[in-house]
Amino acid sequence: MKRTDYISWDEYFMGVALLAARRSKDPNTQVGACIVSDDNIILSTGYNGLPAGCSDDEYPWAREGAETKYPYVVHAELNAILNSGGRSLRGARLYVALFPCNECAKAIIQSGIREVIYLSDKYADSPATLASKRMFRSAGVEMRRLQTGLHSLTLSFEPEENAGKGGEHAAE
Repeated sequence: MKRTDYISWDEYFMGVALLAARRSKDPNTQVGACIVSDDNIILSTGYNGLPAGCSDDEYPWAREGAETKYPYVVHAELNAILNSGGRSLRGARLYVALFPCNECAKAIIQSGIREVIYLSDKYADSPATLASKRMFRSAGVEMRRLQTGLHSLTLSFEPEENAGKGGEHAAE
């Protein structure tokens, strides 16, 4: 009999986005994104960070003050689009932890992504988020907050041969 406690496609792809976020060096905000085709193939991932070739140690990470991270950091959504290597993203879905800002919304629309699935909309009332939603509606990009009963997923790096008897890794 097959397992019945497997995760949904939405949970899987959001999990990939959340795992990508763990690569971010930003001390305050870690966001990941995952772009997926209609047939559930991952086309690209990205996270918020500096452009390739720019040292994480030579640029500021501050949120306030004379020099901040904002002019330098590439958002997760734009990184995922840029990391796609020229593949067509037409009709794709974007999974992202935080609702996209207006600058990312422009790139999402221009790339042909048709749906944005997000976890958090904590800046819902900000001008940037309101602009994103307006542009998405105009361009016909669907927006959907992920609905799931999951609170977390746990990954184990324990090799299967080291797993104890009687658990999920037991011999069949």
